[in-house]
Amino acid sequence: MFALLPCAATGNAPPAAANKGAVPHRIVSLNLCADQLLVALADRDQIAGLTRYASDPEMSAVASQAKGLPVFGGSAEEVMAADPDLVVGMPARRNPAITVLRNRHYRSLDLKSAHDYDEIVASIRDVARAVGHPQRGEALIARMNADLAGIPRARGGKVAAYYQRRGYLTGTGTLIDDLMVRVGLVNLAGKLGKPSLSQMSLEEMAMARPDYIVIDSATQKVSDQGTEMIHHPILRDIPRVAIPQAWTVCGGPAYVKAARSLARQVNAR
Repeated sequence: MFALLPCAATGNAPPAAANKGAVPHRIVSLNLCADQLLVALADRDQIAGLTRYASDPEMSAVASQAKGLPVFGGSAEEVMAADPDLVVGMPARRNPAITVLRNRHYRSLDLKSAHDYDEIVASIRDVARAVGHPQRGEALIARMNADLAGIPRARGGKVAAYYQRRGYLTGTGTLIDDLMVRVGLVNLAGKLGKPSLSQMSLEEMAMARPDYIVIDSATQKVSDQGTEMIHHPILRDIPRVAIPQAWTVCGGPAYVKAARSLARQVNAR
C-alpha cells in the first residue's frame, strides 16, 4: 500500500506543467495530502487516480468532492495501468511499491510536511503550477488570506493543549501549533518545553490545567481505551474544543476551516 506522505511541495523534479507549457491530463496522487490539493486545484477530468483515503470523511477534508473520482487500492500496478503524465506525492520512504514507480521515471512533484501556513501557500502554488492552473492557485490563496484576516483572535492569551488518544500531546513546529498561534492561543506543550510530539499523563495534564483541551472531534465519545483517557473524570472541568482530524492532518485549504472553528469555539466560552 502507498505510504501516507504529508504534503507541502518541494519541486525537486520539474512538474509537467512547467515543461513547455504542457498540461497533464492523467494525474495520480500517492497520498492523502496530494489528494486534497488535486481535488482543489485540478480539473476533475485531469485526475486519473486518488488514494483510498480521499473519500474517507474522518481522514479527508475533500471526501464529498472526491466522490466519483477514480480511487486506487494501493498497488504500483494500478498506477502504471493509468499511465500517468504526472504523479503527485513522490518520493515515498521505505515503500517497495513506490520504489517500483520511481524506477519508471514518471514525471513527479515531490511533497513534504506542511508545518505552517506559509508552507501551505507554497504547496498550493507548486501543485497549481504542476497541474496547469497557476491562477486557480492564486485565487484560492487570496480567498484563504481574506478568510483568515476576518477570524477574531482569542482573548487573554489562553493556554490550550492538543491532547490525543493515549495521552499524546502536540507541540511546537506543527500545523496544530501554527493554528493555535494564529487564533491567539498559547500551546501548553510549547509553554512546558515539550517536543513536537510527546506523552503527558492525566495527572500532569490536571496539574498543568490549560484553559482548553483541543481534541479530534472523532474522540468526543469514548470508544476504546485510547479515547477513554481523554475523558477521564480528573479532566472533566477543563473545557473541550473539538476539531475534525480531516482539517488538520494535512496542510491545505481546510486550514481555514480549522482556524475559524478553533477561534469560534474559544471565543464562545
